[in-house]
Amino acid sequence: MTKKIISIALITFVSILFVVFFIESNSIDRELFASTFIVDAIYLEEEGFVVVTFLDKSGKTQSVVLEILGLSESFQKNFVGSEFTEKVPFYSEPQYGWKINPVTFVVEHEEFGKVGIKTEIHAPDESSPPIIFSKL
Repeated sequence: MTKKIISIALITFVSILFVVFFIESNSIDRELFASTFIVDAIYLEEEGFVVVTFLDKSGKTQSVVLEILGLSESFQKNFVGSEFTEKVPFYSEPQYGWKINPVTFVVEHEEFGKVGIKTEIHAPDESSPPIIFSKL
């Protein structure tokens, strides 16, 4: 009976440590990615396009694949280097809002490997939407 209780307690303790470590390492990655990669997608209504910007402060990005999802004709473009600005024609705001057109980046980085980044388009007078990072 005592051995069972000790076994259950040990398994529970190890499980909790694993979960805490996993959550902590994810938050460290997110902070590290957020301080390294600067991305934005701003809709300029009068000009009729979205300005997408990417900057890797570390300068270690080898390539980036930019994609804007949810369009009738997909937009995808490849870039080499740690910085770019791209103007994408967009003649009107989508009927159901910008959430239906997420902007994604797949980054090949010397130090981090392959990193996925997702954000949303927004107007210049709106605050920047959350940026989601993931290791691929």
